[in-house]
Amino acid sequence: LTENFAEAACWVESLVDRIDPRAWDGPGLGDWSLRALVGHTSRSLLTVEAYLVAPADEVALESPEAYFAFVATQTSTDPGAVFERGVAAGEALGSDPGRALSAIADRVIPLVQSAEDRVMTTAAGPMLLSAYLPTRTFELTVHGLDIAAAAAITASAPDGPLVESLGIAARLAALGGDGERVLLALTGRTALGDRFSVLD
Repeated sequence: LTENFAEAACWVESLVDRIDPRAWDGPGLGDWSLRALVGHTSRSLLTVEAYLVAPADEVALESPEAYFAFVATQTSTDPGAVFERGVAAGEALGSDPGRALSAIADRVIPLVQSAEDRVMTTAAGPMLLSAYLPTRTFELTVHGLDIAAAAAITASAPDGPLVESLGIAARLAALGGDGERVLLALTGRTALGDRFSVLD
């Protein structure tokens, strides 16, 4: 799990290094600029760092799928607040976002690699590091693909993080009642349709 997280983080770091300096204020994802998208993605590293120093006693969410399913049910989750956090995180990267992201990755990856599995306080509730970390690998992988698309960079996600993220997505589909639909689509029998998401 740690290896996939580190590999995904390093891959995103390499993508950001390739962004044309003129593209930062251009389109990223939805209403986000590319800078805001990268800022939001950087939070996949920063939240791990913050949660590792916020211990908890009892596990409330036992898997990555439980985390995403819980977040999806929270009507209190304000899309506007998520948007603003991404914008703020992008601005916090400063005048050299690539260097700033590298500094974050250089700090967080060794921290995770040296950490023992422990119960942490996350925004969704107490989780083991080993259960929370794959959610960050998922976010880094998916948003890495978003960054590559927005910046017109030809790049493929690394195999380990990609396979782990696909597994989470498949289990989310099953939990959400769309398992058969997704399986039939992946085996060429039906189409999922436009804008289908296991995160809704």
